[in-house]
Amino acid sequence: MRRLGRAFGRRFGRRWGKGLSRQKFQGIRFRLGVAMAWALVPFLVLSAFQVDADFRDQARERRLDLQLAAERSATSARTRLEGATTLLQALRLEGESPFCEERLGALLGRLEGYANLVRVSAQGTVTCSAGAAALTDVRGRPWFERLKSGEKWVVARSIRDRPALVAGLRLERPMGRFDGAMAAAIPLEGLQPDTADRALPEGTEAALVDSQGQILVATDPEAFDMGDQDSDLASWFSGVAAGDNTVVELRDADGHRRAYAGASLSGQDVYVLLAAPSPGILSWARLNPIGSILLPMAVWFTVFAAVILVSERVVVRWLDYLERVAALYTRGRFTVRPVAAVNAPTEIRVLAETLDGLAEAVSARDQSLLDSLAEKDVLMREIHHRVKNNLQIISSLLSLQQRALNDDAAKVALGDTRHRISALALIYRTLYQSEDIRHADAKVFLNDLVGQLVASEVGRGPAVSSRVEADSLIMDPDKLAPMALWLVEAISNALKHALAEKGGTLTVRFKVDGETSVLEVEDDGPGLSETDPVGVGRTLMTAFGRQLRGQTEVLGATPHGTCVRMTFVTPRA
Repeated sequence: MRRLGRAFGRRFGRRWGKGLSRQKFQGIRFRLGVAMAWALVPFLVLSAFQVDADFRDQARERRLDLQLAAERSATSARTRLEGATTLLQALRLEGESPFCEERLGALLGRLEGYANLVRVSAQGTVTCSAGAAALTDVRGRPWFERLKSGEKWVVARSIRDRPALVAGLRLERPMGRFDGAMAAAIPLEGLQPDTADRALPEGTEAALVDSQGQILVATDPEAFDMGDQDSDLASWFSGVAAGDNTVVELRDADGHRRAYAGASLSGQDVYVLLAAPSPGILSWARLNPIGSILLPMAVWFTVFAAVILVSERVVVRWLDYLERVAALYTRGRFTVRPVAAVNAPTEIRVLAETLDGLAEAVSARDQSLLDSLAEKDVLMREIHHRVKNNLQIISSLLSLQQRALNDDAAKVALGDTRHRISALALIYRTLYQSEDIRHADAKVFLNDLVGQLVASEVGRGPAVSSRVEADSLIMDPDKLAPMALWLVEAISNALKHALAEKGGTLTVRFKVDGETSVLEVEDDGPGLSETDPVGVGRTLMTAFGRQLRGQTEVLGATPHGTCVRMTFVTPRA
């Protein structure tokens, strides 16, 4: 891989050098630079309007600062009102409590910015009040009548001596009937707009006014006394409530021209009003729409369209093409070559050639790896085949030796050993005959092993039939070997002790249940006897079960016979 990387580096360096020396004017940077230069030509025209626009920008900034300051002041006060809304929502059930006045009084003592908290019945009678000078009847009050008519939330001016706002919340019964109101009195001092904002022009005054233009509280009431122009201001308030945040210019009672900016504090009830001295009508003149809006937008769209168009034609479409080619390479289709990139810019063409070289190198390496893998596969299969043959030779030698013996016990011992060796040989035969030489399917192996063990006893006694019920499970050979040896011992015991006299049926079951597997060998022989000794076979089965992290148990079968079961952890390949 290091040699391959150095080869790519030398190849890329040579082509990059040639591109710089011969085709430097065909690169992406040059083309994008030229396109950007042409796209920015309209800004030269825009500079001719700059002198006139500077004067107009000053007026726009003053208007904007004034309007934003009104919005900020309204936001601060609106936060207080929203807090009152949340508080009244939380207290809506307190009005029905027998300890209403004590609880509201205690709460009022802990809260800042509230003069009173009251609960009003549907008839307008104050049923609970937290303040010392509590109201007794609010029938006929505009804010209560508005709540009664269906409005959910009302903010109105208090007509009592202390200047305050009344915030009322409509209460309803489950079927929607009017059930009175929760109200809070908020002193106007806590809602007074702040004129310390550095963005405000010098001499700015602030006030809270209602929708008729009446001043609720103000830093300088004279700045908001406009005499006969109050009707104009009232109509302007309706525009502010509708979302029209324009700045209006009027003269106060002293004849001073002021610019007024407002923001709605609560629907159409209360407004924040700021008044700033206006140095002259020209400072607040309307902006030239051509110089301030149309021309900059035209320039922006021109630059945007030019960059997008040139980028698409020069860069993006070629990168998309190379991305599609690279996607094919990720799927292993290295026969595809980026031949269409011959007409691309120099940098893209060099990248395509590098990608082409990479595909060639990967194809060659993959072929080499496949050849090596195929060779190793053949060698491993040959090794498994030779091991199987050697084990078969050993089994044949043991068979010859068994025939030459006269001692029955020795013959049985050699027969058992030969069966175990044949089971191991079957593992290697299953491996070299399977598609994956590293693993074997337990279902295929068990069918072959059971058939081999039962067939070896044909002609030596009564007929024995076998049935295998096995789930498929891919296993490693090191886990398959103890399971095979356990099965040899279990089947040998069944053939010797349970089915030797009358024959019968031998059933092998292998079930995989998640993390646990069960292997059973069941016969329909005479069944267990209390005098049956624990022989070598059962000892070996216990040992093989422990190798698989399992346990072996011998059970009685239904209606008769014996079942040997091994429960173990499911081995994973």
